[in-house]
Amino acid sequence: MSAPISIRLDADVRETLEAEARAQGVGLATYLRQLAATAARDVRRSRIRAGSAAVARHVATDQSARDFMDDWGTPDAEGL
Repeated sequence: MSAPISIRLDADVRETLEAEARAQGVGLATYLRQLAATAARDVRRSRIRAGSAAVARHVATDQSARDFMDDWGTPDAEGL
């Protein structure tokens, strides 16, 4: 369940966001929820990419990690 939050916006910021919300045919609250959801998705994806990069760096610099990856292999089309 979602919980309401309260934020203060400068008048010019609010005006800009309201205009964009109107242009998209939604209310300000809906537009702000969409912005927040997009930002949260982007943050999650960024964290996943950073974690993947850290694993790749570890595998590139650690022989036992490379051995593990070689032994583990990659999935074939049937394994997906």
